[in-house]
Formats: sequence, C-alpha cells, structure tokens
Amino acid sequence: MLPVRLRDFIEDKDGWLYAVSTYDNTESVGCVLRYVPDANGERVHPSGRRYTKYDFDEAYALIAEKKPQYAGLLHRVPYADVKRVLRPDIRIGRIAQDHPRVQRLLDLFHLPPGTIGCTGSLLCGLENERSDIDMVVYGKHWFIAQKLVEQGIRDGKIEGLSPDLWRRVYEKRRPEIPYDQFVLHEQRKWNRGQIEGTYFDILYTRSYDEIQSAPAREGKVLGKVTIEAKVKDASLAFDNPAIYEVEHESVSRVLSFTHTYSGQALAGEIIGACGVLEQHGSERWLIIGTTREARGEYIVSKTLLGE
Repeated sequence: MLPVRLRDFIEDKDGWLYAVSTYDNTESVGCVLRYVPDANGERVHPSGRRYTKYDFDEAYALIAEKKPQYAGLLHRVPYADVKRVLRPDIRIGRIAQDHPRVQRLLDLFHLPPGTIGCTGSLLCGLENERSDIDMVVYGKHWFIAQKLVEQGIRDGKIEGLSPDLWRRVYEKRRPEIPYDQFVLHEQRKWNRGQIEGTYFDILYTRSYDEIQSAPAREGKVLGKVTIEAKVKDASLAFDNPAIYEVEHESVSRVLSFTHTYSGQALAGEIIGACGVLEQHGSERWLIIGTTREARGEYIVSKTLLGE
C-alpha cells in the first residue's frame, strides 16, 4: 500500500475530511481538518451530502471540543480511524473531466501520469464557483511545470495575477514584510497564475522515493533569533517545509512551515531570516512559521532586494 503523503486528503470514520500536512505519517496521519458533514453546510458533494468548510482556527477548536484525542501541533488521526485516502494523482482524470480549466492546465503541462494531480476542494468534490485550482506536481516534474507556467504567462496562454489579486493574496497571507517586497519575491516564483479567470497554483510534493528523508518538526527550542546567511542549496525551497541549506556560523538549515516563504531565495543568495532556533541532533535549524500566520517571522532575499 502506498504511504499517505503531503497534500493527500483522508476521510475519518465519521466522514470528516482532512488535508494531509506532513510526510511523517508512519504511526498516524498528520493533517488539518477541512470539511465536516453538516445538513446545513454550504458545500455540496455530488452525492448530495452537505459539508461545512472549517478555517484553521475553527478546525483546531472543533477538534479540541469533539475529538481531543486527535489534538496536537497537527491533527493526528490513527490509521484505525481512516476510512479512505484521497490521492491527487489518482483522481486527476475524473477532476479534469468535470473541470475544463483543470484539463487546460494538464494540456499545458503535459506531464507523465502519476506526476501531477489536483488537491483541495476539487479533490474532495466540494468546490464552489469561487474555488481556486490547487495543482500538485511531484518531485523533479514540479520544476518543469514551473517553467511552463512562466512560459505560458509570457506567451499569453495563461494569465498572471492582476494588481488587485496580488493585493488579495498579500492580505490573506499577512506576511511580516512590506507589500512591494512580497510581490517582488512572489513574481519570480512562477508558481501561480489564472486560467480563464480562475486562480491556480502549483504545489510541490516529494515523489514516493523521496519522502523518507523529509525532516520532522521536533527539536529543542533555543529561542528567537535573526540571522543573515548564504543559501547553499534551495532545491527543496518549494517543499513543505521549505528547506534552505545555508552557510552560517551556527545555523545549518532554515525551514519555513508557511507557504508564504517557500521559494523565497535562490542558491547563492544572501537571506535575512527571523524565526525560532531549534536544536536537531548536532545541527541548529531556524524555523519560520511556528504559528499559523508566522507573526514576527520572515525570510527575505537581501540579494533580490539589493541590500
């Protein structure tokens, strides 16, 4: 049986749907609650069953109240309670058949089967007219898709983000950096766009043969620090967590658990980063995203900013 991995969804025995949020799923599934069956819910499954969508804080409050045995840094669902696993790469054909915009993206990327999928509300069959398209691309194929997004926008096959949409993304993320710096970093990532007016992004997930080496998020907290460091390796900068191997006198890695700072810097660039320092074995890692909105934490490319 294939392991459960980042960006899959699971359904528990009560029909609650969770977004898988880690690769560390050996003993139980680390996830975040997203949809709960509700006769008065606004989201409607093709089966006719209604659901309510829960935002982050609401989800944690509901789990604490109704299923405290799952509560933690992530919601931890034991495999005995997992009714089924929804896999983006397995269900992509059905999704594309029902959603022409998804098919257009598949035609643009033209990637081998098993290397691309669709997650989020479309995976669960709970999308509405305002839903975005969350494409998932696995392993090295993500970088092919990234280049095709860039070329597609330059050629006019897909649309870039308008200033109004950039502002909406900024206000949703509420990062600790100014708007102009945020957009400057984001515009060179080429991981989002619009297709026929619908927002989409491409999300990196490791291939199955890569997931065993994914880092766990447990270390001894040493305190909050701000550093400058040179990025040695940014090949996993779009993963979750985003990983930057750095040259620094005491920090070996900078990790971001918030999507805002994924892909934030390239190899060879100097970054400024503020977060929580943790001891991991003989190494010290700087963690960004220790809270949902990463208040007071950030990563910027000083090279990009010309500093």
